[in-house]
Amino acid sequence: MLKGKSAVITGSTSGIGAGVATALAEAGVNVMLNGFGNAAQIEDMRASLAGRTGVKVLHSGADMSKPEEIEALVMEAEREFGHLDILVNNAGLQFVSPVQDFPSAKWEQILAINLSSNFYTIKAALPGMQARNFGRIINIASAHGLVASPFKSAYVAAKHGVVGLTKTVALEVAETAITCNAICPGYVKTPLVEGQIKDQAKVHGMSEEALVQIAPRVGYGL
Repeated sequence: MLKGKSAVITGSTSGIGAGVATALAEAGVNVMLNGFGNAAQIEDMRASLAGRTGVKVLHSGADMSKPEEIEALVMEAEREFGHLDILVNNAGLQFVSPVQDFPSAKWEQILAINLSSNFYTIKAALPGMQARNFGRIINIASAHGLVASPFKSAYVAAKHGVVGLTKTVALEVAETAITCNAICPGYVKTPLVEGQIKDQAKVHGMSEEALVQIAPRVGYGL
């Protein structure tokens, strides 16, 4: 069913995105990876995945905070694969701070990458999907798209926005063979989460080990 389809997965050089890209490639889907990181390691990942699965695997370093680079990413995928069938919006960024101390630049960056990038990828991908009357749009939101936790104002606001955007797009394409859904994961120990454990432990006045134990129950670290 998926063999021969093509996908873009943003933020897919590590964590959940890398897992999604691997699963799709193993199912026969051509994959456009996206994300920052060590260039040699990313190339090893790309080449290994392509060699192991036999599908076409490409990488784009498009910055998900820049609309023009997002549009170019989608256009490149359509040009290289001939069509874009699956869009997985996974790119994300986190920062932990009380609202009164939250840096304005961090707020803007998190909203751009965690929310606005979803809008721009969907905007760029929809015309082709509509022309072919087929598409699957999957937005990786978070449990924080449904509930809040302290010290994550930008992340929580962005993920609530992703859920709302998903609902709107789903309604707009409801009479076509295009779907738009959100997945709201709970606690997943990815590089994004590992990078904030120390900050969360400091904010809550507890050890990192204690934080990891209670995080799934109270929403810290998502």
